[in-house]
Amino acid sequence: MNDEVLILERIDAVARLTLNRPRAMNALDGALLAALAQTLPALAADDSIRVLVLTGAGPAFCAGADLEQALAAAAPGEPDFLDRAREVLGLLAAFPKPVVAALNGLTMAGGLELALCADILLAAESARIGDAHANFGVYPGGGGAAVLPRVLPMHMALYLLFSGKTLAAAEMKALGLVSEVHADAGLADAALELAQLIAAKSPIALRRMKEVARASADKTRADALLHEQVLLRQHLRSQDLQEGLRAFTEKRAPVFQGR
Repeated sequence: MNDEVLILERIDAVARLTLNRPRAMNALDGALLAALAQTLPALAADDSIRVLVLTGAGPAFCAGADLEQALAAAAPGEPDFLDRAREVLGLLAAFPKPVVAALNGLTMAGGLELALCADILLAAESARIGDAHANFGVYPGGGGAAVLPRVLPMHMALYLLFSGKTLAAAEMKALGLVSEVHADAGLADAALELAQLIAAKSPIALRRMKEVARASADKTRADALLHEQVLLRQHLRSQDLQEGLRAFTEKRAPVFQGR
């Protein structure tokens, strides 16, 4: 396995990022956070990349923060671990392109918070998913208490927060957190296949859909609809829309340029 803490692969229009600290269950440490903070903006600005897949090496997607580093005091004037983690979670949540998280194994605490920043979650059959902060007397700081109740029913979110339990991937699919569950050996291929399917769509349409959908949770229905209409007016002038209509008329697959 590559010695880098973060492995970047480019497969056509898909970028796959693999958290690569398998012996530490891919716990987030300073080196991994720094690598993510450097890589995510570069991929966001790269027009050749249309979809991001995030996964982990070994038996875990991410078991959370490296507690030794998370609890260590920062040097005066330097950002602490929480500052760096907040930066990375913010970059991933605001990533302008579709993000697919492939939960290959244990996903808990900060690992769940990282996964919640993705747009679509796929999981291996053996994956166990939960918050788990309460098991260690730790308070969530990356969305466990703030975001999880927006994704799951309130009582189930609180059940996970208070109990510290992890649930099977199939149970999380039934709750709507996970979109697909695959055999462990087939997860990587399934995630790539989905990412490539999405990458064939209009990048500009996907970006606008994501912008409206992500912002809608903090808006009234009327304001969310207005946001959608404003972007629709812009989209009507796009080359991708014209290409999609021509392709429909000509009975062929469209070739979108993202303009």
